[in-house]
Amino acid sequence: MFQRIEQVEAFFSSRANLGIKPGLFRMKKLLKEVGNPQDKIKAIHVAGTNGKGSTIQFIQRALTANGYNVGIFTSPSIYGLPGHILDGDVPIKEQIFLSLFNRLYPAIEILDNKKEMPTEFEILTVIAFMYFHDSKEIAIIETGMGGREDTTNCFLPILSIITNIAKDHTHFLGGTIKEIAYHKAGIIKKDIPAIIGEVPKEAEMVLNQEAKNVQTGVYQLGKDFHYHNIIIDGNHQFFSWNRERQQYNLSIQMQGKHQVQNASLAFMSIYLLKQMNYSIDMNKTMEAFKISKLPGRFEMVNIHPPVILDGAHNIAGIETFIDTVKALYPNKTKHLIFAAFKDKDFSLMLERLETNFSSVTLTSFEHPRAAKAVELYEVTNHKHKFLTENWEDAIKKITYREHIYFITGSLHFISRVREFFRNRES
Repeated sequence: MFQRIEQVEAFFSSRANLGIKPGLFRMKKLLKEVGNPQDKIKAIHVAGTNGKGSTIQFIQRALTANGYNVGIFTSPSIYGLPGHILDGDVPIKEQIFLSLFNRLYPAIEILDNKKEMPTEFEILTVIAFMYFHDSKEIAIIETGMGGREDTTNCFLPILSIITNIAKDHTHFLGGTIKEIAYHKAGIIKKDIPAIIGEVPKEAEMVLNQEAKNVQTGVYQLGKDFHYHNIIIDGNHQFFSWNRERQQYNLSIQMQGKHQVQNASLAFMSIYLLKQMNYSIDMNKTMEAFKISKLPGRFEMVNIHPPVILDGAHNIAGIETFIDTVKALYPNKTKHLIFAAFKDKDFSLMLERLETNFSSVTLTSFEHPRAAKAVELYEVTNHKHKFLTENWEDAIKKITYREHIYFITGSLHFISRVREFFRNRES
């Protein structure tokens, strides 16, 4: 029996070298040992290259406002191990996580003894299903990577959502949009409505073919429902959402056109749940959207000087991040602090970024997959580039109050920076 969360953290760290192991074989074994809790929950499944976290946040806020007890499974976590499993938008208590882990541990030992060691993410996913079965009316499950062979793809959802599709995790999902779309399409299930964001044409064909194969309906942004008339006023974006003859005027705090798209997907999911006879008040839903925020997504963590964190971690995310920076701060002096995983296309990410910032600081963070600061420095052509091995030292150099500082490149990195600023406030 594990007595403290630190012991569990050490256990997870010891399994880091197992890496990512696609496939559901180990998951099915673990879940069977604990009574298959995934078969006894109502859950929404969310896949996509980017936008999953924001879309989930809008849905969670809306369902909570409508009286539902909602849980979320998400990755990566900015709140440590328990932060992968949320009660609403708050990490579950450490004691609850510890108790669930101890219940699961005998099943982990069985697989270990058979040399079929489950990964960190597989264990976390099973714990999430156990918690949702015990405690939640509706869960929202975010895929870890892809969809078809993703660890989370072992339950029948009430809705499937694919936010968008771009190139990422190409070592596992393939190097083309079609190949990546094939993996994402794996969460589309027979007779379960599928909601799809704005995707490339070649991805759209793959997703629609999958829906046809499993005989289910698809609701696509830009075809079956729409947003229009975006107005930015202060810290809010206003826009109209419509499907057929229904129209709603929405307001959101999250910045950037991509957040309007994410909110539109989320609103469609709530709209469909209402059609499926869930108890939904659309006015409560609209009010919930107004207050929805997501930590680490274009989040201002310091005011004097302004410091903005964004979890962009692939090319598509970086381009969206740049669009938002340019739209909101066109005439400001902007400085970038960047760190990334070494298995990402960080050279292309930096190529996109460097022309939009007056200076760039390259740094790193503690993680087996983190790229070294010198690797980032060597591929950057910016005239004003700086190398700081310790990211905390880079943060401490933030001083010029008339400038704006942006920190991006990895959600794991952002989580550490965010915690640094939170601790400095307390």
